[in-house]
Amino acid sequence: MTDQAKDSVPRIRFKEFAAAWEPKELGQIYTERNERGNDSLPILSVSIHSGISNGELSTETLGKKVRRSEDKSLYKHVYSGDLVLNMMRAWQGALGVAKIEGMVSPAYLTATPNDTIYPLFMDCGLRRPQVVAQMNRLSYGVTDFRKRLYWESFVRVKFAVPSVPEQHRITSYFSDLSSLIALHRIKYDKLVALKKAMLQRMFPRAGTAIPELRFKGFSGNWVIEHLGQIGRTQSGIGFPEVEQGGKVGIPFFKISDMSLAGNENEMVAANNYVSDEQLRRRRWVPISNLPAVVFAKVGAALMLNRKKMVRAPFLIDNNAMAYIFDSSWDGDFGKTLFDTIYLPKYAQVGALPSYNGPDIEDIAVHRPKDMLEQTRIGDYFKQLNVLISKHATQLQKLKQIESACMKEMFA
Repeated sequence: MTDQAKDSVPRIRFKEFAAAWEPKELGQIYTERNERGNDSLPILSVSIHSGISNGELSTETLGKKVRRSEDKSLYKHVYSGDLVLNMMRAWQGALGVAKIEGMVSPAYLTATPNDTIYPLFMDCGLRRPQVVAQMNRLSYGVTDFRKRLYWESFVRVKFAVPSVPEQHRITSYFSDLSSLIALHRIKYDKLVALKKAMLQRMFPRAGTAIPELRFKGFSGNWVIEHLGQIGRTQSGIGFPEVEQGGKVGIPFFKISDMSLAGNENEMVAANNYVSDEQLRRRRWVPISNLPAVVFAKVGAALMLNRKKMVRAPFLIDNNAMAYIFDSSWDGDFGKTLFDTIYLPKYAQVGALPSYNGPDIEDIAVHRPKDMLEQTRIGDYFKQLNVLISKHATQLQKLKQIESACMKEMFA
């Protein structure tokens, strides 16, 4: 097989197909359509994230910045299967294949495919990074936001095409994968919404001392305390020299370790360790074994999960600060409590937002007097966070599969 033939065959394909894909330019596939719309048709929109809409979007969905012409006769008529491309955002992938009849902005390119193409196959193929990169190179403009992909450039975009039956199989595969991603997205969004609603109902609102919803068997007012009364803040100290020889010594947490969390709420692993000798030499003060929330200067905050870590003191770098709970806290309740606080409100404004210990310690919070109620609330939200993390992880994996398949299943 020649190198050119190899280039025209994807690395992964369905076993019943073996023929090489045919290299073409989009001008050999599409014919420009310039047909006026009418008032009976819905106005469709094109997004760089989701392609073309399946119906007319509301003003709230579009946002206040979108302005539509009152004269609908200027809009372009499109039919199911037509390609719609935003000339000004093509370099970002703002294109899609219409699934219903409608009309679109007069500033868009609209085109109809010939019979060598299953239209929805192009919805998968044309939004791949490799094709969008071609459109970027062929667009004209002084700056990115002035770039335009004109028809005479669009027709020069190269795209390899398989047989129509193979196009159908590939489209069906990505359609099923997209539906699975959407399902996990819906579950994830519902769980996030549930958590938000329960945080509002299971913690007292401003001006009250009793939550709207609580577990059976608990009553009475919650107490209002400042964080400084029931814990303390401690700033990170220095950057130690990393010990060689594996994970030996005292865990040293850097802000970069936040990305190593088991989920978006906790930090459970350190990448660096220091020895007792280093501690003596540099006089670092380790944070205690008690539960803690670590703040990054950039505004992030994560719970250190002490239950999953070696019961030993730990250190944080000088880009961070920690709030240390005292023994009257349930750790999981404490993490949940911090989810009810809008932390950016307390960050100092500047080139690099940062937190001051006294500002954090001055925050007033509600807490139930009964430790058992703290534990019940903490356990509930801990389980909810596990479910949210599970769907977030699955969603990320499915998107990675989709991205990998987009790369390997097209020539």
